[in-house]
Amino acid sequence: MGRVLPFVIAALLSVVVLFTPESGVPSSPPGTDKVVHTLLFALLAFTGLYARIPHVLWWLVAYAGLSEVLQQLITPLHRSGDVLDALVDVLGIGLGWAIAAAVRSRRRGPRTTR
Repeated sequence: MGRVLPFVIAALLSVVVLFTPESGVPSSPPGTDKVVHTLLFALLAFTGLYARIPHVLWWLVAYAGLSEVLQQLITPLHRSGDVLDALVDVLGIGLGWAIAAAVRSRRRGPRTTR
């Protein structure tokens, strides 16, 4: 459970962030929403890879698209689905993958050549 807990917390955070009704979303400077989406999905990807969840990156890509569709369809949220949000979600997934790869590479230590 120790490796999975950070991913579970990140997933719960994503539900709160992505499905809070529009009235509960604080106002912020333009572009902040895209930064939040990118960082949120980077966190999901990093913690999912750390937890060694099979195919987690593909599941997160599906979640990125589905979350935007649900934001559009769940009318009490008064939110709108945004293709650009889904795209920056995928960018965040790539960022989380890159950070996880860098951490993994660093833990292995420097390579020696012969």
